[in-house]
Amino acid sequence: MKKTFSLSHEKIKAPRLVDSIKHDVKKYLKRERNKTLPEGADFWDFDCKYGHSEESSEVVHVSALNKSIDDAVQHELTSFYLEILAKPAHRTPKPIGEEEDEEEEDEE
Repeated sequence: MKKTFSLSHEKIKAPRLVDSIKHDVKKYLKRERNKTLPEGADFWDFDCKYGHSEESSEVVHVSALNKSIDDAVQHELTSFYLEILAKPAHRTPKPIGEEEDEEEEDEE
């Protein structure tokens, strides 16, 4: 999904547009995650970019998409650019040292 979203409409108020955009993003992520994975892949990963325009877009994490949309509203932008590209990925196991540290923290 590569799209420039508009935050201004003559009949629809801004909060309703924001909810609609967040819903579209969530629906797209769910649709992509439900596709069958290629051989050897563990999960679908997403390359995301957000910006006030396509030229000024920067890489953001999937979990920061809603915050990015809220940022556009806070800055009172008329539109913003959002790019989400799905790619198959492999999970990497945690290093052994990190697992032991987490167990020690849980015991305290």
